[in-house]
Parts: sequence; structure tokens; C-alpha cells
Amino acid sequence: MAGSHSYPGTTSPPARGTARKLAPRAGCTTESPLARRLLIAVALGFIGLVLLLPLAAVFVQAFKRGADVYFAALTEPDALAAIRLTLFTALIVVPLNTIFGIAAAWCLTKFAFRGKQWLITLIDLPFAVSPVIAGFLFILLFGAHGWFGSWLAAHDVQIVFALPGIVLATLFVTFPFVARELIPLMQSQGTLEEEAAATLGAKGWKMFRHITLPNIKWGLLYGIVICNARAMGEFGAVSVVSGHIRGETNTLPLHVEILYNEYQFSAAFAAASLLVAVALLTLTAKQWLERKRL
Repeated sequence: MAGSHSYPGTTSPPARGTARKLAPRAGCTTESPLARRLLIAVALGFIGLVLLLPLAAVFVQAFKRGADVYFAALTEPDALAAIRLTLFTALIVVPLNTIFGIAAAWCLTKFAFRGKQWLITLIDLPFAVSPVIAGFLFILLFGAHGWFGSWLAAHDVQIVFALPGIVLATLFVTFPFVARELIPLMQSQGTLEEEAAATLGAKGWKMFRHITLPNIKWGLLYGIVICNARAMGEFGAVSVVSGHIRGETNTLPLHVEILYNEYQFSAAFAAASLLVAVALLTLTAKQWLERKRL
């Protein structure tokens, strides 16, 4: 029949109905129903045991002695000072990381230059360095016996055991988050729209505001949310550089540790519940932003 010839070395395409039968369904697996149920049960059981149960225990312990004790623990002077310092640190660190992340992503995705891969590696460095080690690095640089310690002391400038050290340590730990969220996103989008805008006479800032920023806004917000949560919950690096001065250099995670070590469990869990609430809000915002990006 016309249109039904087959050529040497080839096979005729199967009939439409046959192709539909042979095509695997999306999500089709070879595991038995029993194996699938067992795997799901193991995953849910592990999540419940390792994640949900400890989170629930925090709130149970926080309200164990009643709401009055809970709110009293959150409104006492040291707790308020820790909350203020945590929020103030995040208020400084997150905008700086946002600016750096946008600049780094723009540089790495829009330009070709020697050493680009090294720059990407350096951005990832805080993921590989322990936060405690990062704190010790700042002690080595800015401590009383550090490289710049004598100069700082001569000019009456205090970095470690003060707000600047806490900000620097938090900045070091959190600065990859926005950049690493934007770099793959901007790489996948390419440069065609920017090139087209450039041929029409658009300049850098106008191009960024009208083309690049609308394209990356959901990814940018996602990176900011994750960065903020990490900044507010940072413990290791801040613990080293803060000096644990009660009411002055203790952030909320450090305040929780001090209360727990002093056997003030209700107050410790009350403060910890704020950090858990931030984590839950972060997960909710993360889920919403992921939907927006699809």
C-alpha cells in the first residue's frame, strides 16, 4: 500500500493503538504494591521520628508550665535583647547577601572571563568550612592577639565579642545562599532577552529592572527566605565570636544554649520555639515560592 513501505534496516512504526499500549505510564515502577507501601511507611516513619516528633516536643515542653511562664520567658530582658540582636543581625546580613548574590550571579552568567570557575568555588567555600572554624578565622584576624588586633586596639575598634564580629560571622556562613539560587536560574534563562534589549538601546540598570529582575524574582525571594532562616538560626560561628555576653552579644540560639545549661528548661524551650516557628514559616514560604516558580 502507498505510504506503508519499509526500508532496509528499518522497522515499520507500530500501530497507534500498539504504541499506546507499549508506552509506559508516568510514574510506573516495577515494585510490588507491598514494597511501595513498605518504602512509604519507612520514609514517613523516619520523618515522624527524626523531624516531626522533636518539633512537637519543643512546643510541648515550651508550654508545659503554662502560657504565663512561656510568655514570661520570652519577655524577660535577656530574651528580648537576644531577639533584638538576632533580628538586627539578619536585617544587616540578608540585604548584603542579596546584593552580593545578584552581583555574583549577574557576573558569572552574563560575562566570560578567566577564573570564573574559581569564583564559583569560592562562593561555595562556606558550605565546606565548619561554622566553628569560620568563627576561629575571625578570631585569628580581629582578636586581641590576631593579625589586626593591635591596630584595632590602638584605634579603639572592637570586632570580636561585639556586633561587627557577629555580623561578619553570619555573613560568611550565609553569603552563598542567594548566589547559589540565582546562578543556575540565570544560566538556564540565557542572555537572549538582554541581548535583544541591548540592540534596542537599553542600558544596564534599565535592562536589569525591566528584564532580568522580573525573570528572577521568585528565585531571588526563595534565596532571601533561606538566607534569612539560616542567619537567624546560626550558632557555631556566632558562638565563637560573640563572647557570650549576656544581654549584649547573645543571639537567640546562644540564649537557648545558656538557658539549657542552667537547667531553665521551660525558658530554653520557649526561646527555641521561636526558632522552630521561623523554620516552619520558612518551609511554608519555600513551598509557596516553589509553586510560583513552576
